[in-house]
Amino acid sequence: MTQGVFVHPSAIVDDDVELGAGCKVWHFSHVLAGSRIGENCILGQNVMAGPDVVIGSGCKIQNNVSIYKGVTLEEDVFCGPSCVFTNVLTPRAFVERKDEFLPTRVGKGATIGANAVIICGVNIGTYAMIGAGALVTRDTAPHALMFGNPARRKGWVSRAGEVLGADLVCPRTGEVYEVKDDQLFAKGSPS
Repeated sequence: MTQGVFVHPSAIVDDDVELGAGCKVWHFSHVLAGSRIGENCILGQNVMAGPDVVIGSGCKIQNNVSIYKGVTLEEDVFCGPSCVFTNVLTPRAFVERKDEFLPTRVGKGATIGANAVIICGVNIGTYAMIGAGALVTRDTAPHALMFGNPARRKGWVSRAGEVLGADLVCPRTGEVYEVKDDQLFAKGSPS
């Protein structure tokens, strides 16, 4: 096992799993074969990841989250308690659909709030903020503040996760943003 990795005695980590340095896997969690988890990730209590998922460095996955095959979390993603990723659009208990899993990608630095549901096949943009209890049924733009059922963009958030006002200035960092073609960019960055 990689140096500096902590796996609680009640957790299960299958063979053929990569856990990056500094990872912590807490109580009753299970990391399935073929999964690749970057450095300094925290998998809270009762997390299930895999098989064959990719989780970037610096991710924090809170209690009771299942990350199924087809889900990719880029670096620094936060998954709130009991958020849900689906993997098939039309499941039936009596119909095998493992060949229909749809890929879901969560961009760098994005946040998914507690009890939010992410329907398979969507992409969540970098630094997006998905509110607690939201139902995400379509792709989400970078920096979008999304909430509701179904989730709709209700504003923009900075890279630091602060809700931006009309001036598009991050109240925490002073970083200035601009909107081009209904997308948010840091001022001066390429469109």
